[in-house]
Amino acid sequence: MKNYKETETLYAEKTDKGKRFDAFVNESFDHLTRSYIQKLIDQGDIIIDGKENSKSGNKLKGNEVILVRIPEDEILDIESEDIPIETVYEDGDLIIINKNPNMVVHPAPGNYSGTLVNAIMYHVKDLSNINGVIRPGIVHRLDKNTSGLIVIAKNDSAHLKLSDMFKNKDISKTYICICKGIFSEKEGRIETLIGRNPKDRKTMAVVLKNGKTAISNYKVLDEAGDFSLVEVNIETGRTHQIRVHMKSLNHPILGDEVYGKPGKICKRQMLHAYRLEFQHPATGEKMVVFGEIPEDFKSAAKKTGLDITKINIQEELS
Repeated sequence: MKNYKETETLYAEKTDKGKRFDAFVNESFDHLTRSYIQKLIDQGDIIIDGKENSKSGNKLKGNEVILVRIPEDEILDIESEDIPIETVYEDGDLIIINKNPNMVVHPAPGNYSGTLVNAIMYHVKDLSNINGVIRPGIVHRLDKNTSGLIVIAKNDSAHLKLSDMFKNKDISKTYICICKGIFSEKEGRIETLIGRNPKDRKTMAVVLKNGKTAISNYKVLDEAGDFSLVEVNIETGRTHQIRVHMKSLNHPILGDEVYGKPGKICKRQMLHAYRLEFQHPATGEKMVVFGEIPEDFKSAAKKTGLDITKINIQEELS
């Protein structure tokens, strides 16, 4: 019997009538390529109304029930690649990297090269294998176009402890972002449910039911014109959490094409994971690590008139 790492039931509605079967499924899984979804359909891992012999190009009637089953990762030889990375901290148990924007964290079906995992496999010889060959050492992740700090475990013991720390909210994660508009409340706590957007399954949204609790604490650091420089500390790590929460306040992140509108100032969402605070998984020592603000963020801040010196990245080190 085949083992599946993820299953999800999708429901086609009247508004979906006429859509291709594979395109409809692809709307709900932004981490899977269209070709991989077609492969799953062909091999019977995705079934429609209980039938396994469907075709990718079939058109929906608008009332189907679709079961999506994603198999366990194949045992693949993920190749190391000489891709530059910025190491902020490293010892025998972990390495912390300041990830560039426009980089996917780990390989996924249909996308096995050019990721952060390919890069760290070249630069780091010892990585934990708890998550298998697809995600060696990966404890948490960032969106492709979000820059900033990522912790990589170099052995299984560190990996297990770091995973528990993330799960138990023992790691403080702070981001900075440039948002559109001026906030009426200069700081606050946002606690909502976040789930798939029922109108667009490829995105997330604040929902009233069938979602997971998401908590973000924000503070406005500077304002200029119609833009705000905002610091956000998250207590949970839901998919697209900060981007969704900022949109829910009617202050989408600058450059966010999914939850806002594309602009001329920048080419990606201005969101950067700049600070991590936690206890070292082996020594128990307090760790406070900062990730240098990328050049495109600095450029966007300058163009909008925001003062990034108000982000005191040396606050714990002085």
